[in-house]
Amino acid sequence: MSKPPPKPAKPGQVKVFRALYTFEPRTPDELYFEEGDIIYISDMSDTNWWKGTCKGRTGLIPSNYVAEQAESIDNPLHEAAKRGNLSWLRECLDNRVGVNGLDKAGNTALYWACHGGHKDIVDVLFTQANLELNQQNKLGDTALHAAAWKGYADIVEMLLAKGARTDLKNNEKKLALDMATNATCASLLKKKQSAVWLTPYKMSSCVSKRQRAPKMWKL
Repeated sequence: MSKPPPKPAKPGQVKVFRALYTFEPRTPDELYFEEGDIIYISDMSDTNWWKGTCKGRTGLIPSNYVAEQAESIDNPLHEAAKRGNLSWLRECLDNRVGVNGLDKAGNTALYWACHGGHKDIVDVLFTQANLELNQQNKLGDTALHAAAWKGYADIVEMLLAKGARTDLKNNEKKLALDMATNATCASLLKKKQSAVWLTPYKMSSCVSKRQRAPKMWKL
């Protein structure tokens, strides 16, 4: 029984496959790749020929070859982040794999990088202009929840410096602070929360003082 054909990529979405066999091009427009190579399909608008990239080279691939002779890789950016595979992560980003895509559990690649303590991966993800810091998964956890729970204080500090919210609660009504498993993480989160909570109070206090201050009239 043959495999069902891959679903067409949405506009702007990249499909990723691993080649099961080597493909020998017959024309200069076709893309050569070897068994095990990662192929990034960026255009599936033609039913017969898809546009793909492999190892920095771009060309055409017969769509039926991809359907029958290649293995689809779901959420490649997540896999790279989860494994701490920096070169693969960079390759995914270079080939425009969406940085905020969600896996079946609603996790982002950033979540998995923080969960695994992969500081170098977090650094690279932070360079992406549209990175979503505060995405909550199906359990309500954010990347900050994950870093606090796993005890990665350096990553907690990075997330806070980038502007991650400390007031988001998961499905169990827990803040990242409630999930912290060591004193350093807890201290960083408490300090940030105190700064966030005190700022509105200080501002309202200043306004009240200005309102109470007597007006000075020039004679």
